[in-house]
Order: sequence, then C-alpha cells, then structure tokens
Amino acid sequence: MPQITSLRLLLSSANHYSPLLSPLKPNSPSLRTTTSLFTVISYSKRRRSVPPFNLRTRNKSTFRETKEREKPVSMEESESVGFNKRRAEGRDKSDKPKTLQLKVRKLNPINTICYVQILGTGMDTQDTSPSVLLFFDKQRFIFNAGEGLQRFCTEHKIKLSKIDHIFLSRVCSETAGGLPGLLLTLAGMGEEGMSVNVWGPSDLKYLVDAMKSFIPNAAMVHSHSFGTGPSDGLVPSPESFDPIVIVDDEVVKLSAILLQPNCSEERRNQYLRPHKEHSEALKPGDISVIYVCELPEIKGKFDPAKAAALGLRPGPKYRELQLGNSVRSDHQNIMVHPSDVMGPSLPGPVVILVDCPTEFHLQQLISLQSFHRYYANSLEKTVNCMIHLTPASVASTSDYHNWMGKFGEVQHIMAGHEMLVISLLFSLWKKNVEVPILKASARIAARLNYLCPQFFPAPGFGSLRHNHVKDHRASNEDPVSKLFKNHSAENLLKFNLRPYSQLGLDKSCIPSTTPHSGIINDLLSEIPEIVDAAKEVSNFWNRPTHSEEEQSLTKNNKWMIEEPWLNPNGNDLPSCLENVTREDMEIVLLGTGSSQPSKYRNVSSIFINIFAKGSLLLDCGEGTLAQLKRRFGIEGADKAVKGLKFVWISHIHADHHTGLARILALRRDLLKGIPHDPLLVIGPRQLKRYLDAYQRLEELDMLFLDCRHTTQSSLDAFENNDESKSPDNNVGKNLISKGSKMQSYLSRPSSLSVDSEVINNILKKLKEVLNEACLEALISFPVVHCPQAYGVVLKAAERFNSMGKVIPGWKLVYSGDTRPCLELVEASRGATVLIHEATFEDGMAEEAIARNHSTTKEAIEVGESADAYRIILTHFSQRYPKIPVFDETHMHNTSIGFDMMSVNLADLPVLPKVLPYLKLLFRNEMIVDESDDVRFSASQAI
Repeated sequence: MPQITSLRLLLSSANHYSPLLSPLKPNSPSLRTTTSLFTVISYSKRRRSVPPFNLRTRNKSTFRETKEREKPVSMEESESVGFNKRRAEGRDKSDKPKTLQLKVRKLNPINTICYVQILGTGMDTQDTSPSVLLFFDKQRFIFNAGEGLQRFCTEHKIKLSKIDHIFLSRVCSETAGGLPGLLLTLAGMGEEGMSVNVWGPSDLKYLVDAMKSFIPNAAMVHSHSFGTGPSDGLVPSPESFDPIVIVDDEVVKLSAILLQPNCSEERRNQYLRPHKEHSEALKPGDISVIYVCELPEIKGKFDPAKAAALGLRPGPKYRELQLGNSVRSDHQNIMVHPSDVMGPSLPGPVVILVDCPTEFHLQQLISLQSFHRYYANSLEKTVNCMIHLTPASVASTSDYHNWMGKFGEVQHIMAGHEMLVISLLFSLWKKNVEVPILKASARIAARLNYLCPQFFPAPGFGSLRHNHVKDHRASNEDPVSKLFKNHSAENLLKFNLRPYSQLGLDKSCIPSTTPHSGIINDLLSEIPEIVDAAKEVSNFWNRPTHSEEEQSLTKNNKWMIEEPWLNPNGNDLPSCLENVTREDMEIVLLGTGSSQPSKYRNVSSIFINIFAKGSLLLDCGEGTLAQLKRRFGIEGADKAVKGLKFVWISHIHADHHTGLARILALRRDLLKGIPHDPLLVIGPRQLKRYLDAYQRLEELDMLFLDCRHTTQSSLDAFENNDESKSPDNNVGKNLISKGSKMQSYLSRPSSLSVDSEVINNILKKLKEVLNEACLEALISFPVVHCPQAYGVVLKAAERFNSMGKVIPGWKLVYSGDTRPCLELVEASRGATVLIHEATFEDGMAEEAIARNHSTTKEAIEVGESADAYRIILTHFSQRYPKIPVFDETHMHNTSIGFDMMSVNLADLPVLPKVLPYLKLLFRNEMIVDESDDVRFSASQAI
C-alpha cells in the first residue's frame, strides 16, 4: 500500500480549486454547494497531478482485521487519503448487527457460593446509583446499570460475559445510564456476540425505543417490562402491586413488587383520561421496583443409619431420597419418604432490594400487603439482608424507620447517596481521595500530578465544604444506626448467602487504603529521575525578569496577568495569546479513550471552561458527569453543569453521547424553581430521534439544533436571511418542531416537515448564547467517519489590550472522529488549538482506514498542514492502556491527551515541552494491551 507523505502536498496542489476546499471562508461558492464530501475529494483527485498521498503499510502489528470480509474495503481516493466509503455512508457490512443469542447455562442447584455485593459505581462522585451484584456459581444478576458500571467491572475484574440478567429499580438516567454501552459491549463479545435479559417496569419500553437510534435491535430483543403504569392509560389495580415472579428455577426465585407515588384521587382519575401534554398524572419514570430474592431451603443432612433401618441398600435410592423423591424399601414392604431419612431443613436466605425514591412512594410502600409474609411477626419467611437504595431524605423519616423495624433482626445495608453523606460525610470525603472507586486511573492521575500539577491538577473532592462536615458530625444524627443492625454501603462489600456457615457480612473485598503519599513513594522508587524531571517541568512556569516598562504596564493594569513564557518579542506566538489571562479559557479532557471505557481512559468528552462566561461540552460520553465531579468536586461540578451554555455532539456513536441524558437531568434538577432557558444541544439528527424518544421517559429541558444548520453555508444563509441559499431547504425533511414553554421545541416527538422559522429562532438563540460566552462563532463541518459525522470550530470574540489594540480571539477546532480530510484541514487553518483524534498508531494505517479513524502521524500532519499552533491528540484505542505509541520527533507542537488533563490557554506555549517528561513517567508502561477484549475494542473502534 502507498506511503503517507504530507498533507501540504495535497493542499498546495489544490489551491487552484480553493472554492471547493474552503468550507469556512465567507462568500465562497463552496459554502452554498450541495456537493458531498466524497465528491469534493474525488474531484480534486481527477484534476491534480501531485505526488501520491500514501498510506504506511503495517509491518508487524499483532492486531488483525476480521478475515471474513466479503469484499475488500472500498478505498475512495486511493491516490490521496484512503477511507472506507461504505462505512462513511453507513453501508459497511462489518457494521451489520450479529444474531445475538442468550447463553444457556447449566444451573447448579447445590450452589457452593452465593452472595450479594455492592458495586460502588458513583459512590465517590454521587452521580449515579450504585449497582448490586447477585452472584451464583453459574449465574450473575446485576441490579441497576448506572453510568460507569462497565468501567467499574473492568477495574475490578468482574466478567461482563457472565451476566445473565440486568434488573432496573427505576428507568432513568441515574439507574440505566450505563445500559447502552453495556449492551453494545456484550453484543461485540466473541464471534457471535451475546445478549442478556433486561428487566424493568413498564417504562422500560421507552428506553428501549430510544436506544434503537444507535443500538442494534438484536441487542435488546430480550428486554422485558412488567406491570402496568401511566403509559398504559390505566389506573394500576391493587393486584398490580402483588409480587411478579420474574425468575423461578432451582437456584433462585426472584420477584418484583411495583411501587408508585401515592397520589390523590383527583390525580389518580387523570390516569383514565388520554395522556395530555400538561397533565399532572404520574409520568413514566415515576414507577419504582422492589426486588425480592429467595433462595431455596437448605435440605437437612441424609442419615444413612435411618435408611438402613428402613431396609434400604446403599445405592441410587439414596440419591433419589436426597432429591426429594420417595422410594420403596429393598427389604421391607414400605415406602420410604425423604422426611424419614433427612434431617430438618434450613430456610433459604432472603434478600430484599428497596428503592423508595420519594416520600410519596413511601406511603405506598408502608401500605403494601405483599411484605406481610416477610415481617418478623410472621413465621412464613425470614429476611436476612435488606439493601436500601432509598435516599436519606426518605430513609431518615420515622415512617421509614417503623417500616424497617417490622422485619426484625435484619442486616440493613444503606446504599442511598444521601444516606452516605449523612452518616459518614467526613470519613467518606477523606476515603474518596484515598480509596477512589477507579483506583487504577486515580494512581495514574496522582503520578501525573506529581510531575506537572499545572496540566494535571489534584482531584477536586476538596470542594466539599468542611463546615458541612462539622455540622453533620456535631449533630451526630444517624437514627438508623441507633435503631437497627445497619451498615453503610462500601465498595465491594459482600453479604454471603451460601455456604450457610458463612452467612452474613463480608468485608474482605473492600479495597484497602492507599494514601497519596504511598503512590508517590512507589513512583520515586520506580523512577528516581522523576524528582529532577518534576523540578525541570516546574521551571517552565518560573517568571523571568521583566523590563521596567513591562513591570509598569502590569502594575497599572492589574487585570492583565501576562504569563512568563509569553515572550512579546517571540515570532511564533499567536497574536491571540497577547496579554492572555488564566480566566480566558481552559480545556479539560474528561475522556480520551475510544469505543468503550477502560481502566485508565474514559470515553470522549471535552469540557471547555470559559470561567465567568460559562462553559461548554464537546461530546458527552458515558461517565462525563462522574469525570466532572472527580475534576472539580461535587459542588464544583454542579456549578459547571448549571453554567453550561451548550453541548455539541460530533456523531451518533455511543461513546460520544450516552452521558448526555445524565447531564441534562442533573441540570434540570439543579435549576428547578430558578428561571432559566433550556440548554442548547447541537448534534446530528439521529441524536434528535434518541432524545425525542428518551424525553417520553423524563424531561430533559433542552433545545435541539441539527449540526447541519450550523455549517458555514447554513449560517451564511441565516445571516443574509436568504433561505434559498441554504442547502438544507433542498432536504425533504427536518427534525425540528415547535413545542411548549420550558419544554423547548423538542419536548415531544417532532414532525418531519421543514420549519425554517423554528430553525431561525433556534439559530438566534445560538447567537445569543455565543455572545454571552464571548464567542464569535460556532461552525460545524462534515468529516469522514460515519453518516452525519462532524467536526467543530469555536472562535472567540476579539478583545482590546490596554493600548486599544485589537487582539484576535482564540480559535479551537475539534475533529470528532474522522479520517484526514480537506474540510478538517481548511477548518483548522490558523487554529490556536486543534484537538484531533488519533485512534491508531502509525503502523496500523489499514485499520484506521477500515474504521475511518486517524493514526497519530496523520493527526499531526493535519495540524501542521493547517498551521495549527498546538495539537492535542485524543480518542486513543483502548489497546494502548496508559500511553499511546508515538514518534516524538514529529511532535514539536503536539501533546498527548490524558483524562483530567487541564490545559489553560495561557499555558499553551509550554504544552509540548512536557511531552518528553511524560515519556519518562511511562517508560516502563509503554506497552500494547493485546488481550482479547481489548483487541475487539480496537477492531470495532467507533
């Protein structure tokens, strides 16, 4: 295969056809053309004679493509930048869904090991509900699948392939945010893929409908909803609150009890009416589920002496009796029954998982007749353990305490987020720093922080206010611990159910404390040179001596904080960095991995902090909220979410947007009762379909704008008020429709008719938002990856220095997922920062082409060809566990991205200087992960 040389060759040869290659230049004919990206590249191919744009041939890569491709990958423009046209157009046969099958397991009725375990997703960041694992020898059940579950399981070696059932206590972003990514991962396991049973209340069908926008239907065919609810248009009958048996086999009987808010008769009557937009009847998402897990009784011990006395010879009949079957005596004319030869049975353990989200649900919980058989005054069943996902605002009430007391001597595990804050706030805050849920990534973050705290700040858990801690500790109000045998949930805490001799709590798996000092001591022992390296890095920030004129200017203009490395006489410093302050802009990389979360890297998300002017999100993969809380602390993250101006999504692949619903739901709750506008979400039109369907489940309080309406041509048509110039008016459908106040235009499923007035209104809103953030422009441009994939340009407004000189605004470009392409190069012209995906190493060009991604060298060449000042590489394949493979000789203006890396605009000049020290930090860890699951992740990089 040919060899890649330089993007500059392509672009210099194409200058004669610049109208076709300048999507960002005003008044350019290309801004108003409907020519596709592929036509543009093909056109430039036919009309130029330049050295070929080659692709490096892979020498010795252990990664292999799927061998069973029916046809070779279609290489559009093989003389320039190769790409997979079928994949870019959504026709790649390798993307077709598999026929997924449920795994059939041979159950072991005599389980040697069985336990429930707290999977502490969200316990350190309080962004999602913890999950609970019910473990059997041959089966695994998981209750709730909030964001981060997949990453958590990878961290703690919990095999996802062993999961048989997933149960949701509620259907909302808090309990099901990690479900889409989990289903996609399971669907991709092995050659055939696998599916699991997903169970939830009747509202589950809304979530399934929403996920169909980006998840193969085969991955969801085993989704089951039970009970009736608001969506059925009926008042739930008393019978609907009886236990619903979901699983009943020789290993476990699992039942669900529906719980809904106790409403007034007037509100109940609204169930009988057709659903109306402004109805205050119970909405989908209000239904909660209590799960009851009952193990079969433990049969008594077989007594051979009694069997012999009844005339039985040792042999198969002994086995039949132990299985519960009667047999005829060998020497006597009698029937021998199991009760004649077996000792007394022990009752099977019972575990109840309770999620009572509000006090309205509590009224229904107290009145449920289904629990009478489990109360202490009933001899029918004995409950051994209750796991409470109920928040403290409910669990701390006297009514809830009285209800708990009815179960007698039961071990209560309190796992609600607020409960953790009330009972153990101070110790939890301290432990969150010392024993983070994601220990591996926290270790990497601590090492990076030691080397360069400017780019890798310490975690933000310290934002928890100490006065809050003192207040709770002083009050010492934890009535639950005084009244009952309870334990606050801890990560990986177990309650053993089998063997019976070990019945009870088991703390042996709870992670041990690893102080920050211990991590650093290990680092110093492993790499002694890191001490001098850290000192050298810190010297980059030492302030040099200023001239008297400079000192006078700074003194007279206190607002101007010139950074020491910003040499006013330097020729290579962009003019936009003149007199820059640390309050102008900061880039925080929340996720730098691709396809699926790993131990060390979360999936794509970039937080743009404009400080007093607000903040932005570019892509919002699963776990974005948790990453925000790890970076800024719980209160800091809440402030960041409230300050969001808009969220921009590059394309519909799950690793770029499945954290969005959780962000929107939190913002809705934080701003409840406060006058505010819906949050603007800009993304491809498939995302609109997903959000439309999801909003039937819970209101997201957002306003949607299709990326295609933010391209330069559409924006020019909007500014000129000339609808005929907009290519979008030639499209026979649109995904924007009018809605009601505070529900945005997207609160209900939209029509497909074109409504240019609505589009213009949203574009006006975008313009207002940009002005508030001191941004001059947001421009989306098409890239080569999948249908409706985009990159984005953010341009800051001009400003004036103290002398009245106009200083141009900074320019940030984000590539999204893409092959190198002309649109991206032109959009990146003169960029202050280019954030470019670099999924594969240079030796994997074939894979990059097949998946329509870029290699490290290709990403750098795009930036150099566009004369970008700084390049930050991101979206690395998960086969590079800690640091990707790169050639340092080509990275004089480039940096490798890491999760939680924070790059202030004022620090850009020093950014590439840190790269050699990063290589030193990871000198013993620059390896490629060749495990089977990571190989698949790399091959399916999306």
